[in-house]
Amino acid sequence: MPSEANRSAIAALRAHIARIEGEGGPAGGALPFGIPQLDRRLAGGGLALGCLHEVAGGGNGAIDGAAAACFAAGIAARLSGPVLWCVVHQDLFAPGLEQAGLPPDRVIHVEAGDDKAVLACMEEGLRHGGLGAVVGEVPKLPMTASRRLHLAAREGGTIGLALRRWRRQAEASDFGQPTAAMTRWRVSVLPSSPLPVPGLGRERWLVELIRARAGESLDIELEACDGTGHLGLPADLADGPAAAAGGRRSAAG
Repeated sequence: MPSEANRSAIAALRAHIARIEGEGGPAGGALPFGIPQLDRRLAGGGLALGCLHEVAGGGNGAIDGAAAACFAAGIAARLSGPVLWCVVHQDLFAPGLEQAGLPPDRVIHVEAGDDKAVLACMEEGLRHGGLGAVVGEVPKLPMTASRRLHLAAREGGTIGLALRRWRRQAEASDFGQPTAAMTRWRVSVLPSSPLPVPGLGRERWLVELIRARAGESLDIELEACDGTGHLGLPADLADGPAAAAGGRRSAAG
């Protein structure tokens, strides 16, 4: 039988591990997507606030990161407060973020010198506690770094979005490595729905919820974020079995 001292030490160790894993402590709430098929797969009915989440692009989007960035911008747009966006390369397309609901006057741009500096800036921003969201573009996210970001997000009560973006397609396999993020998403571009008249239809994405702690994985076809940051369920899928099951289509590769 363990002694009282050993039991106390074990309890303290379990509590410490729980804090590292993002469990316990005051609940930060959740941000629903407003898509029932998606929200019911997430613990708490939405994206957990005060936590770290990962987003990456699928297909060619693993390199350009456009759809993944707009997905992250849509999340940040629906939160109050300024958004800290950390990058290494100076290629963030502000009009694209605004189209997803995040106007330039809400974004604080940080052009870090390298990937390590991006992680450091993210951590500082998450600990600050006065931001609506912190987004950082990182090709690699080691477990230790992700734990630090997740703990910082919990301490500051701010959502962290690690936007995984690689310089070469072969490097995207790193996305399969474990991290401390609460959820892991992959967003791929699909062909827009045809219109009855010449013009451009609303962009469509294949949104894959690859990992959800205390939730369930899912892949579902959705309309891209609108000017308020909200995703949409395509009308031709809203009442069909594909919507309920999360129908899959081939993403543009």
